[in-house]
Amino acid sequence: MLILGIETSCDETGLALYHSEQGLLAHALHSQVALHAEYGGVVPELASRDHVRKTLPLLREIFRQANVTPRDVDGVAYTRGPGLIGALLVGAAIGRGLAWTWGVPAIGVHHMEGHLLAPMLEPEPPSFPLVALLVSGGHSLLVRVDGIGRYQLIGESIDDAAGEAFDKTAKLLGLPYPGGPALAKLAEQGDPDRFVFPRPMTDRPGCNFSFSGLKTAAINTWRGLEPTPQNRADVARAFENAVVETMMIKCRRALQATRLRRLVVAGGVGANQRLRERLRELVAELGGQVHYPRLEFCTDNGAMIAYAGWRRLAAGQYDEPAIEVLPRWSLASLPSVN
Repeated sequence: MLILGIETSCDETGLALYHSEQGLLAHALHSQVALHAEYGGVVPELASRDHVRKTLPLLREIFRQANVTPRDVDGVAYTRGPGLIGALLVGAAIGRGLAWTWGVPAIGVHHMEGHLLAPMLEPEPPSFPLVALLVSGGHSLLVRVDGIGRYQLIGESIDDAAGEAFDKTAKLLGLPYPGGPALAKLAEQGDPDRFVFPRPMTDRPGCNFSFSGLKTAAINTWRGLEPTPQNRADVARAFENAVVETMMIKCRRALQATRLRRLVVAGGVGANQRLRERLRELVAELGGQVHYPRLEFCTDNGAMIAYAGWRRLAAGQYDEPAIEVLPRWSLASLPSVN
C-alpha cells in the first residue's frame, strides 16, 4: 500500500511517499524561513500562497525520487488540523483533488498524531503503551498512548507552548527568526549559574505547563542588563535551563503516574539537544527507554503524515469527499485503530 502524505499546517511544505512494506520511499521539504524572517514570525497569508506555489513541484520531486507514478498510489493523507486555516486548506484541497483524480481514498490527519508517530519511522520504533511529550511551536502536551487513537491527555500548556515561548524570548534578545534554534545555540555560550528563572507550575501537583511567567522573567531580567553578547547568552541559558528542567519534572511525574517506562519525545522543540540529554538521563534512571524521531522529522514534514495516514487507511478509515479543516482539534477525540 503506497500513501502520499501532504503537510501544510504552518510554514513548511512537506510531501512524502510511504509504502506499507518498503517503508519511506521519498520525502521532500520546503521551509518558508527566508520568506517570514523579515517579519519576525509567520504571516498566514504569505504561508498559504507559498504552499500553493511549492506543493506540486515537491510532488513531482518525490515521484522522481521513488521512481513511481500516480497510478501506484493507493491513498492520500493530508494534514487536516490543527494549524493555520489558510495553510491547511491548501493541503486539503490539493490532497482531496488528487485523491478524486486518482480514484483513491483520502484521509485528513491530526498534525500532532503525525508528530507522535514520527518515531515509528525509525529502525527501532517504540511499542505501546508509552508516554509522549509533544512539544512544538503551538503545542505542549503530555499524553498516555495505549495505541493509535487511544490517547489520554495527562498535561498541556495553559498559555504559551514551549516553542512559542522560545521564539518570543529569542525575539526579545534580538535573535533572528526562527528564534528557538538560535536561542539554543546562543545558550551554549551562557553561564548556567548566573541567573535562575522559575520552573513554572512545578510547585503544585499535576503535569500541566505554563511558560508565560517564565517569558516575563526573561523580559524583566533582560531589561536590567546592558545588551552585551555575554549577557544575552546568560539570559538564553537561564531560559533554556528552566524550560528543560520543567519538562523533566513533568515527564517524571507522568511516567510515575502511569507506571510506564517508555517515553516518546517529538515536535520541533524535541530537537533541542539539552532537552534530549536530560530526558535520556531521566529515563535511564527510571530503567526505561526514550525514543525520538531523527532530527529532520522533529519539525513538520510529510513523512509523518504519510505514515499516520497509512495506519488509518489500512484500518479502513477514510474521509467523505469534502474539504474540511480543523484549525483547533483535540487529539483525544480521534477514533482508535484496532
